[in-house]
Amino acid sequence: MARTPLDPAAIAAELSSLPAWRREGARLIRDYRFPDFRRATLFLTGAAFAAEALDHHPDWSGAYDRVRIELTTHSARALTQLDFALARQLEALARDLGAV
Repeated sequence: MARTPLDPAAIAAELSSLPAWRREGARLIRDYRFPDFRRATLFLTGAAFAAEALDHHPDWSGAYDRVRIELTTHSARALTQLDFALARQLEALARDLGAV
């Protein structure tokens, strides 16, 4: 998948399919809350595998049942298709683990 920066129209189109995500500059940000610590940890483990498969690694932080994900393509200094591809995978994983 290309690490080519997306133009504003492409970013807006991609964001329309990810309503819980927000854009801050060249970052996509999403805060998740899980039913418990175990599921938050399972999410981070799954996210690590998804990131490795795409060779695209998020910035993240977590505390007990909460996880914050920040995506950007560091090498492009912009948002690319990789950010949105990983965001979609993370959404599916979070949904499966009962994120609210």
